[in-house]
Amino acid sequence: MHLQFQPQRRYLGYHPVLLMLAVVVGISIIREWWLVAVMALEIYCLLLRYLGRQASAERQYARKVAEEVGELHLRTIEGLASAINAKDNTTHEHLARVVVHAEAIGKEMGLREDELKALRTAALLHDIGKLAVPEHIISKPGRLTEEEFEKMKTHTLVGAEILERVRFPYPVVPIVRSHHERWNGSGYPDGLKGEEIPVGARILAVVDSFDALSSDRQYRRALSRQDAMEVIKKGSGVLYDPKIVEIFERIYPRLESLVKSFPQFGATLSTGVKIQRGLAPTEGLSVERVTDTSSALCSIAQARKELQILYELTQALGNSLSVEETLRLLADKLRELIPYDTIAVYFTHDGKLVPRFVVGVNDWLVGRMQIPLGEGVSGWVAAQGKYSLNGNPAVEPGYVEDPRRFSRFRSALSVPLDSAKGIIGALTLYSLHPNGFNVDHLRILKSVGMKAGSTLQNALIYEATGKSAETDPLTGLANARSLWARLEQETARAERDNTFYSVFVVDLNGLKRINDTRGHLVGNKVLEGVAAALHSCLRPYDTLARMGGDEFVLLLPGMDAEEAAVKRIDLARAVEALNKDFPGLGISISMGSASFPQDGREPEKLIATADRRMYWHKSEYYKSHPNVAPSTPPDGSPPQARTETGKTAPGEQAARQVATAWPPRISTRYHGLS
Repeated sequence: MHLQFQPQRRYLGYHPVLLMLAVVVGISIIREWWLVAVMALEIYCLLLRYLGRQASAERQYARKVAEEVGELHLRTIEGLASAINAKDNTTHEHLARVVVHAEAIGKEMGLREDELKALRTAALLHDIGKLAVPEHIISKPGRLTEEEFEKMKTHTLVGAEILERVRFPYPVVPIVRSHHERWNGSGYPDGLKGEEIPVGARILAVVDSFDALSSDRQYRRALSRQDAMEVIKKGSGVLYDPKIVEIFERIYPRLESLVKSFPQFGATLSTGVKIQRGLAPTEGLSVERVTDTSSALCSIAQARKELQILYELTQALGNSLSVEETLRLLADKLRELIPYDTIAVYFTHDGKLVPRFVVGVNDWLVGRMQIPLGEGVSGWVAAQGKYSLNGNPAVEPGYVEDPRRFSRFRSALSVPLDSAKGIIGALTLYSLHPNGFNVDHLRILKSVGMKAGSTLQNALIYEATGKSAETDPLTGLANARSLWARLEQETARAERDNTFYSVFVVDLNGLKRINDTRGHLVGNKVLEGVAAALHSCLRPYDTLARMGGDEFVLLLPGMDAEEAAVKRIDLARAVEALNKDFPGLGISISMGSASFPQDGREPEKLIATADRRMYWHKSEYYKSHPNVAPSTPPDGSPPQARTETGKTAPGEQAARQVATAWPPRISTRYHGLS
């Protein structure tokens, strides 16, 4: 901005002419030309002094105006930067660290005053181009897809185009455009490398990356400042200017105090004024309005965050057919919007609310409550189809029985789960604080409950259908269809996490003899007993399935071959104990195991290997028990893998392609429990 007073300067050219006229007039009157000349010279000197003082005052005024405009300009930049970072879910501390670190490096490198101003402005506004990037990409809690990353990269060009129109008196635009360029040329948008990158952009690349590494993000926890610095050092000479990295490593420990003294952007606004006008809704229990005071920037960030989370939640609910997955998703997403201590989802069953999902404080106690419809906070909500804000948890039936067990809760927020077939339950949040919820929390929970009710109803129907389709009707175990799906999931997880698992193929010896001599009812009871005995040896996250007939399969995540050898003994002993309940039947099993990845990386190959090893043990058992052995083929090969229905057992064809010898891993004493 140029503040000059041209009219006064224009008049300076007329002063000598006026003096000459004054001299001519003076000589004609006084007749002493030298006296007139002296007087004219004195007058001219006085005039010059007056004009000099006036020009100095004008310069001071112009400087003051320029400083005020500059301060206004800077405050505008800082306010805009704060709004942008509120949208991006970053904080004032992020801006402070980036600005302070960048300026400190610039001073160490001896940058000029205009370069330092450009660096400060660019540090504040380097992400202004993210206004053109969709919010679901900016806030995505995970790795971006290729298309999302291409969209994200445009923020450098958009930011440069926005700031180009401001016409800063110092070079801000090149820094903003190039702050994602990398020393080796692998950056964007222009692929600059080395000293082709503006020095301000090189500085900003280092400090912005350092602050990102040392701050929490949606997809990872923050690194310590020392660990973040180690990551930056590894990129020295590859991603970052080595000279700048060396300077930053030397000075960053002493910059934290400067960050804390960095001026705050914007004033805190009061939003706690209670508005008297407007009628409250008549439905539900009485509402006590809870207000708080927050800054305008927090409101911007919270509004954006709420919209984003509700959008993600709606999308996920629309695609979910798993009850557990849906409930876990609800709990995780709601925690980001509502500060609850415990969440409970109740479903109606036989006139009561039965907790299906409880997470948080006292979850094991809340999970045991059976709430009659119409009683307590949750029962009243489910029966009336209305909501309860800051209800008293002490009126829940579980509290009435023993109030001391639940005395920690002070308030509850509950909404009905409504579906096309009516109310199926209640979604209740508990807080340890009195009046722990406000009307905004109620608004969010009501909108979530409306969508979640229909989704959960569909998931319950799907779950009931799926259980009948994936469960063995005799033993209640998973069937072959369910087992193969679980095997695929576990294999993918083991590949991803570089872990291992083991599978067992277990076959009941002599089931045909039991059916022929004692009847199929006894044979079925023996199968049920074997299933229960095997299940008693498993961990909560293991899988036991009945493949059909007398064959079972066990999936044991995180168990290697050595541990599997020990597990064989436990399984054999558990089944052997059944002989106390079924005397005279000689109940025993044959087993074979295979481990991922030692014995293979495909589920089919692992099952085939375990199947072949099981039949090796079965042949050993039949050798020692010829009275229960089936007829042996003329070639002397082991009995074929056949189920009760006569179909070839899973993995038999693949097993025939594997070598027939398998040294047992433990004593053969337990191959058939003879």
